Amino acid sequence: MVNQKPKKLKKRIFSSWLTSMVSISLVLIMLGTLGLILINAGRLSEYVREKIGFTVVLQDNLNEVDIIRFQKVLNATDYVKSTRYIDKEEAAQELTEQLGEDFTGFLGYNPLFASIDVKLYAPYTHPDSLTLIEKNFQEYSEVKEVYYQKNLVSVINKNVSKISLVLIIISALLIFIFVALINNTIRISIYSQRFTINTMQMVGASHSFIRKPFLQQSLYWGVYGAFLANIVVLGTFYIYKKELTGIISQSDISVAVIVFAMVILLGMLISYFSTMLAVNKYLRLKFDELF
Repeated sequence: MVNQKPKKLKKRIFSSWLTSMVSISLVLIMLGTLGLILINAGRLSEYVREKIGFTVVLQDNLNEVDIIRFQKVLNATDYVKSTRYIDKEEAAQELTEQLGEDFTGFLGYNPLFASIDVKLYAPYTHPDSLTLIEKNFQEYSEVKEVYYQKNLVSVINKNVSKISLVLIIISALLIFIFVALINNTIRISIYSQRFTINTMQMVGASHSFIRKPFLQQSLYWGVYGAFLANIVVLGTFYIYKKELTGIISQSDISVAVIVFAMVILLGMLISYFSTMLAVNKYLRLKFDELF
């Protein structure tokens, strides 16, 4: 009987420790996922904005050398990310695919002009910048016409601003919920050991001496839970890296390092301070108040 009691006690302690660590890990998985999304929110905005571009229609009398030289001039500017030359035949083929019929056969000739599709860097995709860039393109002698979808640009910029605001509000609420969940998990774990805390007080143990093992254990919970959460989060995003191409960079190691460190730090800090508050609460209670 004497040997069975310690075994049962050890089993309960291990079960409580395992439950707390798993609960903390699950919350940190959600926190890590949120962190990864927030860090890459700017990249997502850039990814959407950099789909905005100009179609620069070229003069009909340009030869291949002039076109290549002009394309190099465009690529050398600070605001141009990439260019793609589309000759008259390719433009006619693309329009035929969109219309579903060969319009050149009906007209008897190809009325389209050669053009260059220009994609811009994200900081230059705001309406004011686009207006200035459009005027700049029109000053080139090789250019016949410049156009871009102004309505689409306006919609994209408005939606990006709205999404950013909504994301900040949701993130703040989720972080508050995640911290509350970890705090409640630890409070329940400390609650199961409230009589142990009271017994240590009765034999003369100081508050710092009583807190020490609980705080050490809370750091273990935070570290172990964070490592498990990081493995799940980073593993999941690695598995779905193809679907997230352009939104989350797989080659940017610094993003993974920041998320990894953030989850570990938050796991330790939240566990530590939640444990300290819970232990201090039961240190102030008298024996009759523990029931």
